[in-house]
Amino acid sequence: MTTHLLSAADLDAAAATALLDRAAAFAAGTGPDRPLAGRTVVNLFYEDSTRTRFSFDSAARRLGAGVVAFAVKGSSVAKGESLKDTALTLRAMGADAVVIRHPASGAPHRLAGWVDVPVVNAGDGTHEHPTQALLDAYTIRQRTGRVAGLRVAIVGDVRHSRVARSNAILLTTLGAKVTLVGPPTLVPRSGHVYGAGVEVGYDLDAVLPEVDVVMMLRVQHERMTSSFFPSIREYARRYGLHDDRAGRLAPHAIVMHPGPMNRGVEIDGGVADSARSTIVDQVSNGVWTRMAVLHLLLDGTLAENGTRAERRSQ
Repeated sequence: MTTHLLSAADLDAAAATALLDRAAAFAAGTGPDRPLAGRTVVNLFYEDSTRTRFSFDSAARRLGAGVVAFAVKGSSVAKGESLKDTALTLRAMGADAVVIRHPASGAPHRLAGWVDVPVVNAGDGTHEHPTQALLDAYTIRQRTGRVAGLRVAIVGDVRHSRVARSNAILLTTLGAKVTLVGPPTLVPRSGHVYGAGVEVGYDLDAVLPEVDVVMMLRVQHERMTSSFFPSIREYARRYGLHDDRAGRLAPHAIVMHPGPMNRGVEIDGGVADSARSTIVDQVSNGVWTRMAVLHLLLDGTLAENGTRAERRSQ
């Protein structure tokens, strides 16, 4: 059975740890050399992207695979071709794996039903972004030596963030304690919709001294159809990680951001560029992590171990 990576919930702790370990091997130069030579990976991006698209491209090439960068604006999609017909075209062209980013939540799941090769969700609407969660978990483990037992605050526009959902799911799977923080209009009333044990808070100043990791999210104005807070200035005042507020963090605590950042809104430049920031590391770690995802999907390792998604379908 073909294995896909559509949701962070597809991974149990063993599968996620195997991916993180393989990413560490690639980063250390001890992973297999060009294991995907002769394979073709299609990057199917219906939304603009910089970090994710280029890191998947780099990951596939480092593994020895050929890459087809599917530019939606210059393709038949711009002429009205459906996702299903595009999927059938890719299958006919001999794609060995498809990486998809799409503005519609659930699009990767539909695609997975139309092709018989692994599909990787690179972000679908406000739903999920599982490889971002993996690279974040890898970065946390790299900086702190572990994930289990850590206290993680995910702060900001949780409502519209696929990154928040995937991180809450994966980090709790790996044993971390996650708290979602933001205005009541942008945070669910109960964190349990994101996973067992996920908590919710609205007072950032009260949460910061207790955490080992704080992950800041940008306000996604492009996904908003109404006003969720009085003003940007008020939002930054209450939920921005400015220099003074960062002083509430424990000395060992790290600061993360999936990008792109709005400096001066959810995070100040001094914090983003500080020694406790992992933001640049997250970008470079995205390549190693996505190498691990593509390799273990295409060589069948995840299928052999059995992901949660496979066990649910049996």
